[in-house]
Amino acid sequence: MSLFRRSARDPLPGFGLGLGITLSWLSLIVLLPLVALVLRAAQMGPSAWWAVASEPRVVAAMKLSFGAALIAAAIASVLGTLVAWTLVRYRFPARRFFDALVDVPFALPTAVAGIALTALYSANGWLGRHLEGIGIEVAQRPLGIVLALVFIGLPFAVRTVQPILEDQGAEEEEAAATLGASRLQVLWRVVFPPLRPAILTGFALAFARGVGEFGSVIFIAGNIPYVSEIAPLLILIRLEEFDYAGATAIASLMLLASFALLLIINSLQGRLERDRHR
Repeated sequence: MSLFRRSARDPLPGFGLGLGITLSWLSLIVLLPLVALVLRAAQMGPSAWWAVASEPRVVAAMKLSFGAALIAAAIASVLGTLVAWTLVRYRFPARRFFDALVDVPFALPTAVAGIALTALYSANGWLGRHLEGIGIEVAQRPLGIVLALVFIGLPFAVRTVQPILEDQGAEEEEAAATLGASRLQVLWRVVFPPLRPAILTGFALAFARGVGEFGSVIFIAGNIPYVSEIAPLLILIRLEEFDYAGATAIASLMLLASFALLLIINSLQGRLERDRHR
């Protein structure tokens, strides 16, 4: 019996052709550029690569990029779940408008988002002037970067959880409440388990987008070395200085770190999916 058996209900015939096109496009668009980057970094040699990767400025930029992306993805996951819950479970005026508003960061150019956030949270901005009055600095600080990444990551969290909530319904929750379960027990034992893989998927998407985000961050970050300078900007600076080896080393370091973190997240997601179906 063939390992790749076509379903009788499959509307697209030709597994070999489909597989060939899929692998060809994925190799051309995704795999080939990554391999070229790794090979270019390998030409530097381990000592030269490590010398660039271990520079204090590079380490500070990497910590900021990945740390801010992780924090922003966690915040977006929590807020996105609450937003998705509200949009699915409640009916209120202008619900369709707010549902469409979630997708605005998808369509909005990131530079426009960065300018808008800067105008809002800068020292003389509408909110920034009041926040600085109580000692909270947003613009040109890591806090501003986190806010920008939450802005662009929130739609991923909402749109991954929302379909699960729509399919889930409220029958199981009502049954648990009828049997005497408290609200916290219903939330933890009935509502949350089916949502965990989706929440983790939204977290992974928001994190992946946040690590490489550029346009919405550079305006509000201020790009101060060792304070608010992100790794993608440092790669651009190295290219403008014609330091192609340094830019390649930083880019390959980001690739390795991103791949490792996403591998861990996907492994955890697969484990949650298996636990869910047991």
